[in-house]
Amino acid sequence: MPRGRYSLHDPHDHTPLAEEHFQCAPGPSGWRYVSQSVTPTGDHSGSVDLALDELGRPIRLELHTADWQVRGAAIDGVTWVRSAATGTHAAEGNVRAHAFTGTSPAFLVATARLLRLTPSPSATRVRLVALTEPVLAPRTVDQSWALLKREAHATDSGPLTVEEYQVTALDTGEQHAVHLAGDVVLAAPGIELEDLESPPSVFP
Repeated sequence: MPRGRYSLHDPHDHTPLAEEHFQCAPGPSGWRYVSQSVTPTGDHSGSVDLALDELGRPIRLELHTADWQVRGAAIDGVTWVRSAATGTHAAEGNVRAHAFTGTSPAFLVATARLLRLTPSPSATRVRLVALTEPVLAPRTVDQSWALLKREAHATDSGPLTVEEYQVTALDTGEQHAVHLAGDVVLAAPGIELEDLESPPSVFP
């Protein structure tokens, strides 16, 4: 069960945004990720609880920030309820999309798990509902993902398989690289892995 800490920053000007303390693990039904985030000043800023089924679909998502919360799942596409942290101003939404995405590194692992790509220069298109902090307002985005390469690296605890993805935002054409090892993000725009207490889990 990997435990660790990511630092999150603005990918454009590198302004520190938060630290996300996480733990994640495969289970009998799929994969689960839970985390708590704090601001650079040490204030609690949010939490993530994401559970995937064995096919990589989100069977439960709970996102919290200081002022907003979202609960969602893969039902008729993806369905969610967004409300104020107090539970008021609730609004339900539904989109014919594959999954959710957002600020947390969990969503990169989840999308890769959903797509299950093999190394190839060809890309696969995916439609996601983005819930970005701090207000978690839903926005439908289209991306393409390509798994460029998969390499094994020697470590003190055995070989570590690293995957390099190229992710393209189809509305802007902007491309960026995402490096994953099992269920841990090694590097991505705005994300740095600062601490990892145990090796990443290997998906079957």
